[in-house]
Amino acid sequence: MKKLIVGLVQQSCTEDREANMQKSVNGIRKAALRGAELIVLQELHLGPYFCQTENPAHFDLAEPIPGPATDAFGSLARELNVVIVASIFERRASGLYHNTAVVLDRDGSLAGKYRKMHIPDDPGYYEKYYFTPGDLGFRPITTSIGRLGVLVCWDQWYPEAARLMALCGAELLIYPTAIGWEQDASEVERVLALDAWTTIQRSHAIANALPLVSVNRVGFEPASGDAGQGQIFWGNSLIVGPQGEFLARASHDADEILTAEIDLARTEVVRRNWPFLRDRRIDAYEDLLRRYGD
Repeated sequence: MKKLIVGLVQQSCTEDREANMQKSVNGIRKAALRGAELIVLQELHLGPYFCQTENPAHFDLAEPIPGPATDAFGSLARELNVVIVASIFERRASGLYHNTAVVLDRDGSLAGKYRKMHIPDDPGYYEKYYFTPGDLGFRPITTSIGRLGVLVCWDQWYPEAARLMALCGAELLIYPTAIGWEQDASEVERVLALDAWTTIQRSHAIANALPLVSVNRVGFEPASGDAGQGQIFWGNSLIVGPQGEFLARASHDADEILTAEIDLARTEVVRRNWPFLRDRRIDAYEDLLRRYGD
């Protein structure tokens, strides 16, 4: 049986990059003390969610890969003998930036990276201004603990992304995330949005018979200037099994370190009884390459 203890670091963030980094590092250390072998951080955890507004000064927050953050997390991964999934605002070249997840293996090496493919552009989430869509495809990252299907936030609403990771041999789906409510959202809207977010991720786990990890930020973050009301990030980071069953779930309003044991061998058991991959009609799916049916 192939079992893996996974840890998540759900945290609030401020303008103080060093304080955010220290909070992430402290969370990783605490998760490692609980036996976590894989530790996942949330999307853009080194600062506030700056995409609430369009401001060219925010490009100064970006850094290269490899760079200072990957060096720091690589050293920590080697010290603790863990695999770390971190999130970087990547400066690839002048005028070319990505929202990138990086995976540091147990020996501190950069096992791989994933550049966010689906880029939103909505009030409070002006990511198209900052991020070029990823060009690395949906390919799992091979590590000493298994093949990780790493995706990022908005990717988690697209069944195609999860399916392609599964078809390429991912053993675990991972989503660093930043999602929340606007301050004036009604209670009904808040309940519906959170339920939809939770349900879609459990659906990816079920449809692909894969365990899934999602870690979200938490707390209120004001928008810079007068461009918006700010976002209340709703936390609720989660770990589910290959039938969508909850293995662990964090609170909606507090920094939290979450750990759970995942049995990776259950994928084989579940797929023998729910053979979704066997029964796919790949001969009839060509219209998936169309933007719409007409």
